[in-house]
Amino acid sequence: MKVTVEDCLRLDAFQNAKVLAGEAFLSNEVRSVSVMDAETEKELEDQPADSGRVFLTSFAGNRGNTENQCALIRAAAETGCAAMVICPKERRPKPTVDLLVQTARAAKLPLIELPGQSGYDAAITAVMDRVLYGDNFRNSLISNTIFHLLNFDKHSNFQSAVREAAINNDFQLILLSEDFNPVLTIETRHQATIQDAIRLGREHDVEGDSRVYTLIDVNGVLTYWGPVSIGSEKYYMFIVDNEDSYTVGEITKLAEIIRLAMGMWKYTPERDARSEFIRALIRGNKSLAYTLQEEAKIDGKDILCVFFSKGTDKETESQQFSDFEKRTDLEILKIAENDETYGMILNMGDEEAGISQQSECVEFFNQLKEQRRARLFHVTGVNGIEGAGDAYKLINESWSFVQNVFPYKRVFTKYELTLVSNCINIQIQGGFIKKNYVELLEPFKEAGKHKGKQLLDTLETFVLDAGMNSGRTAEFMNIHVNTVQYRLRRINEMLGVEITGNRIIPGLTMALALKRLERAVS
Repeated sequence: MKVTVEDCLRLDAFQNAKVLAGEAFLSNEVRSVSVMDAETEKELEDQPADSGRVFLTSFAGNRGNTENQCALIRAAAETGCAAMVICPKERRPKPTVDLLVQTARAAKLPLIELPGQSGYDAAITAVMDRVLYGDNFRNSLISNTIFHLLNFDKHSNFQSAVREAAINNDFQLILLSEDFNPVLTIETRHQATIQDAIRLGREHDVEGDSRVYTLIDVNGVLTYWGPVSIGSEKYYMFIVDNEDSYTVGEITKLAEIIRLAMGMWKYTPERDARSEFIRALIRGNKSLAYTLQEEAKIDGKDILCVFFSKGTDKETESQQFSDFEKRTDLEILKIAENDETYGMILNMGDEEAGISQQSECVEFFNQLKEQRRARLFHVTGVNGIEGAGDAYKLINESWSFVQNVFPYKRVFTKYELTLVSNCINIQIQGGFIKKNYVELLEPFKEAGKHKGKQLLDTLETFVLDAGMNSGRTAEFMNIHVNTVQYRLRRINEMLGVEITGNRIIPGLTMALALKRLERAVS
């Protein structure tokens, strides 16, 4: 049963309350209550819209400033506020009260005065009790759900029982792994996709107090989210109110009953096949990945790229992932632990993946590097499950070394990773191949210790860091561009080649990368 502003006014905590404005809107639904401590209209506008919230305030930060108080009333109405309750700490001049009343009427917002001695605590407790627990849930949602969930004679498992409860009470239930992959889906309607809901769920903070579920509107469909533990594993559960029939309290109580029923049925969620699919590829277990492919609903040919990120802010990263999925027909699968994320990007459209989609992936990773601590490693353009497994192997073998070879980069592609992987293999094997590359740099030793090091440092920066750009080399080394060009001419003379030549640069790049790698690991 919905709770309205009028219902709240009947509570004992509001027995001395007086409705100043908005009598025609006392049927507004109340979903939550909070104290408004914003001092400016801008502070209130920056808060997320929360339809159904009751604000309690004394305008403590705006005493004597009627203009600001009126602005806050208008801003509160814009957020979808159900009502504003003023708890004055002192008597107000009649002109001030009249102006507040006129503003509330214009904003179509119920304005209620509650004597200061009544206090916030009693009002908050009374409203939340009413919202959470109503009149013992007269609509029979809970009793009817319990009847189906505990009908052990009829149902053989929890999934069957909760499905019947959902059908009979017009709700839906989705259970997600910690990585936001569905492990149990009870759908009774199809007004919005699960993927849309998951995308919005990632954007919101659904970690909070599981005693009150977070309301998220998914394209007009009301969903209620909260964390849930099953055994030692963490999951997320969201419940869909198909007809907007229930209060937050009723949904929260429903979630508690469902959690209890999981325990009574000894329900264990199915494994998160999508996360296991990624983990199998990370471990190089391609045969297991092939086994999981159908269960995870992943077609190998739809894998556009695989990636690994480290040092990213998870909240910012999730928002960027969500924005990327919205503007493309691509889906991101990921598993995250601490500050590390492994994942892949899938083509979810009907058309075969093309160069344009790969370009979107590359552009996306370049945007992620805006986080200063972030390091991104990706292989874009893979060939099915075999290619994805090889790509993860390449990332795992080289990511910790590639940063030593390219210290100024934050996004590393398969080209940098392949170069460093080859350097690692040459370094390990030693022998004739390594000797050939090392000897390419021998002339720098003959130039003298100080001068040789100066020229070698310039060449390293020019080739590995600055993309063979003299201006950028000067910036990296904090020297004049003329000095860089002079040193490059000296290097050309010393090596007896034009270092930017197409047949010269590959060998030099490998030799310089080996030099840096050897320096880092020694």
